[in-house]
Amino acid sequence: MEEKTIIQAVLQALEQHSDKISSKMQEMEQRLHHEMQTMEQRLHHEMQTMEQRLRSEMQEMGQQLRAEIRAVETRLEAKIDSLREEMQQMNRQLNERIDHLEEELTDTQASVEVLTTKVLHHDRKLRQLTKQA
Repeated sequence: MEEKTIIQAVLQALEQHSDKISSKMQEMEQRLHHEMQTMEQRLHHEMQTMEQRLRSEMQEMGQQLRAEIRAVETRLEAKIDSLREEMQQMNRQLNERIDHLEEELTDTQASVEVLTTKVLHHDRKLRQLTKQA
C-alpha cells in the first residue's frame, strides 16, 4: 500500500507540475498574444503615419511642380509676347522702308518722265535746227 501511496503522491506531484506548466504556457501564450497585438497596432500606426507623410510629400511635390509649370508658362508667354512685339516692330520698319522706296521710285519715275520729255523736246529742236541749216 505504501507503494500505491508513493505512486499516487508522485502522480499527484506530476499532475500539479503539469498544471503549473499548463498555467505558465497559457500565461506565456497570453503574453505573446498581447505582445503580438501591441506590435500589430504599433505597425499599423506606423504604416498610417508613413502613408500620411507620403501623401503629404506627394501633394507638396505636386504643388511645387504645378508652381514651376506655371512659372515656366509665364516666362514662355512673356517671351512669346516679346518676340511678337519684336516681329511687329520689324514689320513696321519694313513697311516704312517699302513706303520710302515706293516714294523714291515714284520720284525717280517722275524725274525720268521730266527728263524724257526734255530729251524729246531737245531732240525735236535739234531736228528742226538741222532742217533749217
